[in-house]
Amino acid sequence: MSQASDLPIPLDDGKCNHLMGMNLPNVVLSSTSDKNVDLSKLKGLTVLYFYPKTGRPDIKSPDGWDEIPGAKGCTPQSCSFRDKNEIFTKLDVKVYGVSTQSTSYQKEVVQRLHLPYEILSDEDLTLTKQLNLPTFDIDNMILTKRITLICRDSEIIKVFYPVFPPEKNPEEVLEWIEKN
Repeated sequence: MSQASDLPIPLDDGKCNHLMGMNLPNVVLSSTSDKNVDLSKLKGLTVLYFYPKTGRPDIKSPDGWDEIPGAKGCTPQSCSFRDKNEIFTKLDVKVYGVSTQSTSYQKEVVQRLHLPYEILSDEDLTLTKQLNLPTFDIDNMILTKRITLICRDSEIIKVFYPVFPPEKNPEEVLEWIEKN
């Protein structure tokens, strides 16, 4: 596994500047718990961390993956949220991962990584398009760039973008929540 210092650092291109204060749209995403989650009806504090895609040990990453700023690091980020899950739970903060991968693909990841929270599938890019989130294309896939949102009820109150290094993101989120 590459160290963060070996990876290209993503730059803030301003493509998330419009998100602060927005309400999450009336979009229902399927989760790895076989539930449908209506993002417009979220209550309390919620963290939505968007990531490009989780790799699998049996599937080679796309050519050039490691050279795309911000692409690599989905598994370390997810595992860091897993490792801090008890703290989020004590603070009554709900955590969801979000990717454009299918729910069936995401279920393998949840099981393999022992993730205690749900991953939501934006496979058809409905949420990505409605929030106008930044994306990139590789191997005929449109993937969401790494972004973390903190929402109170369904209002976006904090945006982390770009997120780097990915594995430090949960600590940054917790620090922000504890100060606010």
